[in-house]
Amino acid sequence: MTDAFQQLPEELELATSAHVKYIQSLNTRQDEYDYWLTEHLRLNGVYWGLTALHLLGVPEGLPRSETIDFVLSCQHEDGGFGAAPGHDAHMLSTVSAVQILAMVDAFDELETRGKGKALVGKYIANLQNRQTGTFAGDEWGEEDTRFLYGAFNALSLLGLMDLIDVDKAVDYVAACANFDGGYGVSPGAESHSGQIFTCVASLTIAKRQDLIDKERLGKWLSERQLANGGLNGRPEKKEDVCYSWWVLSSLEMIGKTHWIDRDRLINFILQCQDTEKGGISDRPGDMVDVWHTLFGITGLSLLDYPGLELVDEVYCLPKSTITRIFGP
Repeated sequence: MTDAFQQLPEELELATSAHVKYIQSLNTRQDEYDYWLTEHLRLNGVYWGLTALHLLGVPEGLPRSETIDFVLSCQHEDGGFGAAPGHDAHMLSTVSAVQILAMVDAFDELETRGKGKALVGKYIANLQNRQTGTFAGDEWGEEDTRFLYGAFNALSLLGLMDLIDVDKAVDYVAACANFDGGYGVSPGAESHSGQIFTCVASLTIAKRQDLIDKERLGKWLSERQLANGGLNGRPEKKEDVCYSWWVLSSLEMIGKTHWIDRDRLINFILQCQDTEKGGISDRPGDMVDVWHTLFGITGLSLLDYPGLELVDEVYCLPKSTITRIFGP
């Protein structure tokens, strides 16, 4: 930690208490229209908020028992989880459910009160396309490397990677690589920072980083930093706080986080805060939301910002959670 960094002006310090209060207030806004418009993201939102609270050093910020009750209320008979009670099961909400239960150390509750880990694993495994190796998001068949990464994330946390064809999935990820070192949503698709994260993280979980052109990918990712310090998702696009996670996590996985200007990115993220009401927005002056709040905080964690818990660059969970599950 440099002396200059310790002496940041007050307006450029992380408003931790405000962010905690903001996250805790989100479920109290049930009389607001936006609350119901975002019901399809409810379980994801719990994951975003809970992870942020853990990284802010307030793991008890949401009541554990009520959190577990809500997660289990979203589970279907086939093992998958919907975004909220009554919503169809989907890969993304199922992954969020597993991540939440991992954070609060409640896999035992999944066995005793839920449908059990084995059925969750079966739900995820049944979404794999056994011909191509990739995964669908739900029974309707949309395929995307987000879902492949989600499957790897959840199944590895549950210790059930043997339920899927990992080699076939790895081959699919390798086929998504582009000449610039990046990865797209499918073979031949344009490189994008979000998809790069899903592919690099999947290969990391599978222990196949040997397939990554780290020098070329590192160059493409480091070029995402703009003059104001923020990062964008692809060339000629605006900066967005969320890419503080998608870009930085990939750089961290390939050992090249030092290829971007750390202090300029920290300043950009801190400028996106609402220091009074809490929360972080995509750009300075915009409305805050829990999605950008989490990914601003994870970006700061990856940059070793003082006072934050360490985030795992592969799983987007506290490193303490990953250590508890997999060991040091």
